[in-house]
Amino acid sequence: MFKQKISSFINTRLGFFTLLAVLLWLKNILAFAVDLKVGLDNALQYFIVAINPIASTLLLLSVALYIRRKTPSYVTMLFIYTVMTILLYANVNYYREFTDFITINTMLGAGKVSSGLGESALRLFRWYDLFYFIDIIGLIAALAFKKIKMQVAPVRARMAFAMTAFSIMIFSGNLFLAESDRPQLLSRTFSNDYLVKYLGVNTFTAYDAVQTYKTNQVRAKASATDLDAVKSYVREHYAAPDDSLFGIAKGRNVIYIHLESTQQFVINYKLKDANGVEHEVTPFLNSLYNSNSTYSFDNFFHQVKAGKTSDAETLMENSLFGLDQGSLFTQLGGKNTFQSAPNILEQTQGYTSAVFHGNVGNFWNRNETYKNFGYDYFFDSSYYDVTDENSFQYGLMDKQFLSQSVQYLEKLQQPFYSKFILVSNHFPYSELSGDESGFPLATTNDETINNYFATENYMDTAIKEFFDYLKASGLYDNSIIVLYGDHYGISNSRNEELASLLGKTADTWTDYDNAQMQRVPYMIHIPGTTSGGVNHTYGGEVDALPTLLHLLGVDTSKYIQLGQDLLSKDRDQVVAFRDGSFVTPNYTYYGGTLYENATGTAVTEQSDELNAQVKAWKKQVEEQLSTSDTINNGDLLRFYTDSGLTTIDSSKYSYLNQVDRLNETQTSLGDKSTSLYSKNGNKSTVDLFKTQTYKQLNPETTSTTETTTSGQ
Repeated sequence: MFKQKISSFINTRLGFFTLLAVLLWLKNILAFAVDLKVGLDNALQYFIVAINPIASTLLLLSVALYIRRKTPSYVTMLFIYTVMTILLYANVNYYREFTDFITINTMLGAGKVSSGLGESALRLFRWYDLFYFIDIIGLIAALAFKKIKMQVAPVRARMAFAMTAFSIMIFSGNLFLAESDRPQLLSRTFSNDYLVKYLGVNTFTAYDAVQTYKTNQVRAKASATDLDAVKSYVREHYAAPDDSLFGIAKGRNVIYIHLESTQQFVINYKLKDANGVEHEVTPFLNSLYNSNSTYSFDNFFHQVKAGKTSDAETLMENSLFGLDQGSLFTQLGGKNTFQSAPNILEQTQGYTSAVFHGNVGNFWNRNETYKNFGYDYFFDSSYYDVTDENSFQYGLMDKQFLSQSVQYLEKLQQPFYSKFILVSNHFPYSELSGDESGFPLATTNDETINNYFATENYMDTAIKEFFDYLKASGLYDNSIIVLYGDHYGISNSRNEELASLLGKTADTWTDYDNAQMQRVPYMIHIPGTTSGGVNHTYGGEVDALPTLLHLLGVDTSKYIQLGQDLLSKDRDQVVAFRDGSFVTPNYTYYGGTLYENATGTAVTEQSDELNAQVKAWKKQVEEQLSTSDTINNGDLLRFYTDSGLTTIDSSKYSYLNQVDRLNETQTSLGDKSTSLYSKNGNKSTVDLFKTQTYKQLNPETTSTTETTTSGQ
């Protein structure tokens, strides 16, 4: 009898409407229970998560109730249901890797970062993901074969309106509870996690759409007077260079090496295999890090958000943050005005500039953004011999990439500013095969972590081979070589699994540990210098540009840069994360909790003095981030003339036929050409690059995969 009543109810429009609402509610519960770890701290928050999908689901589905005709009403209902399912699942998959939610800017830029993402998507897939979509197939089949009958009679307009009003009433109650637990939720927008936790995925997306529209209006309304507050901020936070270090690398070539997904913990790290034998993960990087010719920083933090690698490039070369939502490269890179490192060095010191990257040029919209950065050359995958054997989904493997790059590097006019973007150590850290396999794998329950150390070791060897080439060719002695990690390699959601390899346990792992894991390597190697060493000052990627320019003898006081020279005696050691968290030498504020660095424990009681200091730090961080957003969203550098730089005309830049351009430049300069090729008597140095596989370097290796149980 009961089953018959249920069946009869489902065969009505309201019944089908109710069925879809319940199914979508269950999918949301599955998502929060398994993947969306948004931090539920009390019973009220659990209740809010349980009800937050209801209002938006009812509101959106109720649109179909106003349609009187039978088939259009059911089709509309099912279409809206499918779209909401796709949105939910897309956020679940995105959260697994980025620990964040999809914003409108992310959606708009998706096409510019989609290349090569297939394997990553498959690696993020879970068997239970089928539950998100299998019911849709079932519902379509049930309607097609009339297992669920479509009601001809329309829903009364009064009932449809009542359902819409009911959904609004539920949302009002949801918002009231959310504001009672987290005051100023919408006015301050603490984080995307909070918005989704309290309001749900659908409402978050709608809210983000409104905020994105408002942000776009900022650029349209910006004017030169908006720069006044920015210039005031820059003057107040300028850190003068150390006189003893200013200009010690003046006139040298600059070689940036981008260490993909490399975190500080791998430096000097040794992995034990099943036999207890220790394996140094990055022996060459360790030798650089511990050298007196290198200014190394062990408290250097990445400051990226959703833009990840592209955010790191924005920070390192502009001393500005990426966007709070989405990637600056994809959203603003092709239209904003920048005063980037290659542009500054070209206009003030006569540098040539080039980027080398073994992936497609439009990934992260680089082919457009680099023009506005002022890069003379951009050698993307079209300039390399890329095959299935020497590449993976993100481009050329590092050894092949670096060895093929020198044919272009040797023809750059000196001094040059160059950047090499390595990719082999990119998620999902695919297991190396053939003669490159052999480095031990970790034996955690997470395959991503297990492969991470092997791809780090491969990258390390590739860098050593590149350094050997630089020394053999003669470029080494007249260069300053900067190596940096762009962002985390192991995400926070995986850190508890990693804990055992770091001498910790999953049970005691806290957000404090997550914060410390945001450290990335930063090394400035200056051959011939002996005053280097490991520097313990706290800093972040936003500080890299003024640090480098001061070493090159460039006065940065006239540029709009939000970072400070890491080697300056005047610098302020407060490192801001993009979400408003921060670290200082003594305290860490992360995930809404203050921790004492000396103990790693949460501060439960704050003195009046400490409370005042924390408020001051929060204000300082908020000011730095908001200043960056004001500059970027308003494109304010288009109005800035105090730097003396000529505004870049990106239409004059082209990355086609670059080999011809290199040769034509050499020919036109004749004896005045300063390229390595010309200095070498017009003979190539390509043959000086020597490369070996892992098995050639480690002939004692007898198996392709060795397992490890612990590290130290």
